[in-house]
Amino acid sequence: MYRAIRRNKVNSFLIVLLFIAIIAGLGWLASYIYGSPTIVIFVTVFALGYAIFQYFAAGRQAISMSGAVRISEADNPRLYRIVENLAITTGTPMPEVYVVHAPAPNAFATGRDPEHAMVAATTGLLDMMTDAELEGVMAHELGHVRNYDIRVSMIVYGLVVAVGMISDLLVRMAFFGRNNSNNPVMLVLGLVAMLVAPLVASLVQLAISRQREYLADATGAMTTRHPEALASALHKLGTYGKPMQKQNSSMAHLWIADPLKPGLMQRLFATHPPIANRIHRLLDMGDKF
Repeated sequence: MYRAIRRNKVNSFLIVLLFIAIIAGLGWLASYIYGSPTIVIFVTVFALGYAIFQYFAAGRQAISMSGAVRISEADNPRLYRIVENLAITTGTPMPEVYVVHAPAPNAFATGRDPEHAMVAATTGLLDMMTDAELEGVMAHELGHVRNYDIRVSMIVYGLVVAVGMISDLLVRMAFFGRNNSNNPVMLVLGLVAMLVAPLVASLVQLAISRQREYLADATGAMTTRHPEALASALHKLGTYGKPMQKQNSSMAHLWIADPLKPGLMQRLFATHPPIANRIHRLLDMGDKF
């Protein structure tokens, strides 16, 4: 597990380098078209500055985008005490606890580190799960916190947004900038830029999310010593799960189950491993306890 945590920290650095290269490449193309080398410098500095801002702010943004409401023990004793007991058991700082008023069963963790972590569960999840299953789900989310997965997620989230903003800027330059109406190269660049942000987001999330989910499943099972409960919860999510009403592809990788509609693109660029595979691994773990 400690090797996995170190790997997550190394992955954070490599992901930053990847996005710097992509952003600098977009900036260089724009500077080449306009004959102004200062554009690439501006674009790169702006993107890095925005990514740093997002690193500190994205956790709160994810909470806001999901419509989550912070709770105390008095608001929902069942959920709060389960999270509190898990935090005490693992020696993890008590995270802020949130509830999302949505019928779709799901949960996620966010924040830049264990000291600034937040966990959320939907009302649909709370209604559907037994206490043991809910404990398994929240142990999975705290597993993300302990493994520093949430830091990787926040870096990805911030840089994906930065790429999207730059792509949108290039599109506007292509169609509304001065003296660009007769520049077919810039028009093509703008169209390509429109496709870069969602494609990069999907590919990066695909590259890091699957093993991240497997690791959090294993961490949660080791915490509760009851992998069958998490397996049962995942089975319910796979059988009775539904798309979130407030869907946002940029934070899809944060949820324990894919919150998007299971269309063709979601199957091709899935940010989560198949639930059947996750259940199989958990049941194998149960045989070893």
